[in-house]
Amino acid sequence: MQVKVGVVFGGKSVEHEVSIISAIQAMNKMNGEKYEIIPLYITKDGKWYTGEILRDIEIYQDLHLLKKYAKNVNLIEKGGRFVLQGTGFFKREVGEVDLIFPITHGTNVEDGVLQGYLQTVGVPYVGSNVYASVVGQDKVYMKALFKEAGLPITKYVWFYDTDYKNEEQEVLKKINTLKYPVIVKPATTGSSIGIGTANNEKELTEAIDDAISYDHKVIVEEMVQNLKEVNISVLGNYETQEVSVIEEVFSKDKILTYEDKYVGSSKVKGKLGAKYPVKGSKGMASLDRKIPADLSEKLEKEVQEYGKKAFKTLGSSGVARVDLLIDNKTKKLYLNEINSIPGSLAFYLWEPAGKDYTDLLDEMITIGIRDYKKRGAKTHSFQTNILEGFAQNAGIKGLKGIKGMKQK
Repeated sequence: MQVKVGVVFGGKSVEHEVSIISAIQAMNKMNGEKYEIIPLYITKDGKWYTGEILRDIEIYQDLHLLKKYAKNVNLIEKGGRFVLQGTGFFKREVGEVDLIFPITHGTNVEDGVLQGYLQTVGVPYVGSNVYASVVGQDKVYMKALFKEAGLPITKYVWFYDTDYKNEEQEVLKKINTLKYPVIVKPATTGSSIGIGTANNEKELTEAIDDAISYDHKVIVEEMVQNLKEVNISVLGNYETQEVSVIEEVFSKDKILTYEDKYVGSSKVKGKLGAKYPVKGSKGMASLDRKIPADLSEKLEKEVQEYGKKAFKTLGSSGVARVDLLIDNKTKKLYLNEINSIPGSLAFYLWEPAGKDYTDLLDEMITIGIRDYKKRGAKTHSFQTNILEGFAQNAGIKGLKGIKGMKQK
């Protein structure tokens, strides 16, 4: 019997379109004999739709057509089943899922919000839990945990938009304790959205203004000189971690931009050999990169070690991508960030290691089921009802007092 896998994508996020690309790539590579694949698209206004038509990327060019042929649903628990219920007057059952596979990016969907909803419904899901998702999306929380774990990070300063608005000079004074050039980032966005660099205070204020337009929290970091940027993917959970090959990524700018990652060319150096079944876009697979990265044996081992440690420190699950920075002159390595649901699920880093995309997705689903069983084995509530006999103690007098106030 096939497992009914609901693939969730889209959502209220600036990375909405990136999520669509990643999800359609994945659905086209899932094992159709083992899984019944059920697309679940979340629109930018938060409505859920399902229907086979959602597997065609061209449908997203006309949302009116999409809403005409797909069905608007809610996910609910019903007698131990996880049902897709229509939103019409009669609330008919449209479908059913056994497990949810989130392939979402950015705020409101990758940052623990969606995971919290799924956990409240009680449905099994693939990937990191609420806690790891929250920290994996917030660069400030993330760096604090990495620092506590003894992982090497660059010097940084962070602040809220209101701090900058009310005490601009104080915030700038704090930032100026760092060495220029610096990199300015919205704390909770991904895909390099809202990120800028600055060599002086004038450029700094311009970059901050841009970052604040995307987020209420901003982080400013010292830039690594003589930069080589490398990424590694990690598969597993807090118990076991497996690493992919390492890639070196290239950009025409000082930093990787959104255009580099999703709009640029598809030049790939090295033995990648991946197939991309999405017409018109290759997602993260389009980035200029070298696979495997040209690293010494010592640096390669450090990247693998730090990748696993970062993944385990956050309690991540499924597949994540860990991004690291190397100073080519000093050969010093810095941990940049972790991506809990990376673009294209980082499949292009696993294929050169001998794990094709279909097998990777299968392993992710297996880990998700295992995590669900572990959560279910823990104690989350007590049988004792502390409200029993509440009327026999002084607390009931307080309730009577409230009633009396309402009558006056």
